[in-house]
Amino acid sequence: MTEIQQTPAPAPGPTLATVTVLPTARPADDDAVIVESARQVLAGESTDVVKLAPVDVDLDAFDDRPLMPAWMRTPEGWAQFAGVFYRARRRAFRRWARRQPTDRGHVRQFGRGTRRTYEWVVGFEGVRVQGAAHTAHILTREARAAARSARFTPRILGSKKELAMKVAEKAQKEAETAVALHKKARKDRNRVRNLRAGVVYGPPLAAIGGGYLATGMLGAAAGALATFAGGAFAGRKPYEEESDWSADWRSLGDGDVMTAPMLDAAFRAAKVTGSDETLRIVQMPMLDTRGAWSTVIDLPPGIPAKKAMRAVDELAAAFGVEAAQVSVSKVGRAGRIELYVSKNLPFTDKPGRGPLLELEGATDFWGRIAIGPDVRGERVSISVVERSGLVGGEPGAGKSASGNTILLAAAMDPRVILWLADGKGGGDLEPFEPLCDEFEGDADPEAFYTMLQAAIADMKDRYALLKKLGKRKVDESLANRHPELRQKLVWVDELMFYTTDEEFGKKITKALRNLVSRGRAAGIVTFCATQKPGSDVVDTSLRDLLSIRWALRCTTPEASDTILGKGAAASGYSAKSIESEMRGAGLLWAEGTNPRMVRADYYSDEQVNELLEHATNLRTKAGTLPSGPRSLADQLRNQADDDSTILAAVVDAFDAYSATAGEGLDWLPGAVLLAALKDGGLDVTAEKLGALIVRSDDEKKAKRAWEGSRVSGYLLARVTATITARYGLTA
Repeated sequence: MTEIQQTPAPAPGPTLATVTVLPTARPADDDAVIVESARQVLAGESTDVVKLAPVDVDLDAFDDRPLMPAWMRTPEGWAQFAGVFYRARRRAFRRWARRQPTDRGHVRQFGRGTRRTYEWVVGFEGVRVQGAAHTAHILTREARAAARSARFTPRILGSKKELAMKVAEKAQKEAETAVALHKKARKDRNRVRNLRAGVVYGPPLAAIGGGYLATGMLGAAAGALATFAGGAFAGRKPYEEESDWSADWRSLGDGDVMTAPMLDAAFRAAKVTGSDETLRIVQMPMLDTRGAWSTVIDLPPGIPAKKAMRAVDELAAAFGVEAAQVSVSKVGRAGRIELYVSKNLPFTDKPGRGPLLELEGATDFWGRIAIGPDVRGERVSISVVERSGLVGGEPGAGKSASGNTILLAAAMDPRVILWLADGKGGGDLEPFEPLCDEFEGDADPEAFYTMLQAAIADMKDRYALLKKLGKRKVDESLANRHPELRQKLVWVDELMFYTTDEEFGKKITKALRNLVSRGRAAGIVTFCATQKPGSDVVDTSLRDLLSIRWALRCTTPEASDTILGKGAAASGYSAKSIESEMRGAGLLWAEGTNPRMVRADYYSDEQVNELLEHATNLRTKAGTLPSGPRSLADQLRNQADDDSTILAAVVDAFDAYSATAGEGLDWLPGAVLLAALKDGGLDVTAEKLGALIVRSDDEKKAKRAWEGSRVSGYLLARVTATITARYGLTA
């Protein structure tokens, strides 16, 4: 154990007396007594407490000196006081300097004071003068009209002439009275304003002028400083509600509330409505939880909704926001639109976790596929059953990330057959290769054309089976009963590389058009992705067959139209309005009558690998994982005849001895091959083996060293040639 040292508590010592010393009342000889008593107590010679005789003290008997410690009257004390005073003044100056640019600054205060004094000088008498002037103008005009009527009334009418003269005389008197009242009101206004001006502007002028006459420029400067101080004092309190004459020009971008007058002003500024036309509010502007404004309005009669949809840029400028923040869509009947204005530029925040990562089981490619959120944060999903699609946009717009939403959904459904072709020749589709029945990743147009021919042949076999079953198209229940009718996804990345090839470009376009137009009912879904699917890249006869369009960021409205279709930009749907910060966002035209701004769910490379590992497990359990390239021996065994079984055993013998020797063997003795066949349960004679693998005379006579002897045998090249000639198989 560790011993803890204990420190003994000190013994109680003698008690010292507490002595209150008053310098003005204590006897002078008491100091020696106190010091001697303290010495005796400390030396242990005495424990007596010194008791001084009580002295009457008058606490009011001090002199008039300030109550300051004695050390403050020393040079060090005065230096400390000076330092504190200096630092306090320096901090005060810094606070004053920081305050000047604010509303509490003296310049701002002087401006408010000048404005307030000017408003007091002007007063409200001008309203009375304007009213009197308006009345005088009206009565003068009426008197002039009455005088004209009386002058041109014929005298022969008698009473009418007399009545007109009386009316004219009365109107003239009323006009003269109104004019007199106007003159009097104006005179009173000028008199009051002059008095107020004298009160306000007289003292500053007197101070500046008197100071200049008294001491010259120094006095004038002192008078100006005094005037400035007075103005700053008058404006020391800020306005509770500042009168901002630019309020009519404020907008949503300045943080204002969306109102009906603001909507009218914005639509007029955008030239959507005329200067005398107003909008009808169907749903009042509301602020959602994301801080965005939405409203439903009816345009004036005769103005179509597409006029407002084409003016998105102008409306955005009127609202003081970016064009990508404004969304205009047609709702219900013609002329009714829904306006949605985001608080910030949409799709610039960090994307959330994709929904596929939360799945524990498989996806359903026959159902709806989750794509991503729209500008309002609502989830968007589409169906690809009996559909085909086109994804396009400029480089870096996010085509790979967008395509992953569809490819991963297909990969995680173990019933879907994947045929992928990568025209880029990069590594975007390479992680999907182990799950593909067909994969072309070398950007080889000839290999891709061969793949399309195989897909068309499979499509014909599917239709033959459908005809046999008495069905017109493939549905989910039919595909579940017949595995050969499972859904097939044909995905082509960077289609431009294949279709612009000089030798195979036209052939590929024709084959793709055949597959897209006829393969949908057979359960074949085709998606193409490219940078700019113009007519020089994708023939219009093929492009028009692709029903799902997804236009990512484009550099021109024409490029956007090549994806969404001609006239989409003119109708207000242009991918050019997508900002570069909105990566992965695009106009998705899949269902409904209008494209929809959607950002694809983003999956990082690590997440893609995680999902593909899950997809591999699902396909392994379902028995739909592609087996990959098969060996020559396995291909021979699938032929299911006696000769192919013998040849498969011969190939296995060559592989086994090559593995043992550590290098490829191109020859084996006949006896070794016969022994291997016997070990495999095949009773084959030397004559039967020689008849199956026909050798030339030179090959029969040729002998090689084997285990100390020279024997004849069979060349591996002769074996493979026999297999190719008889079965058409290669390693």
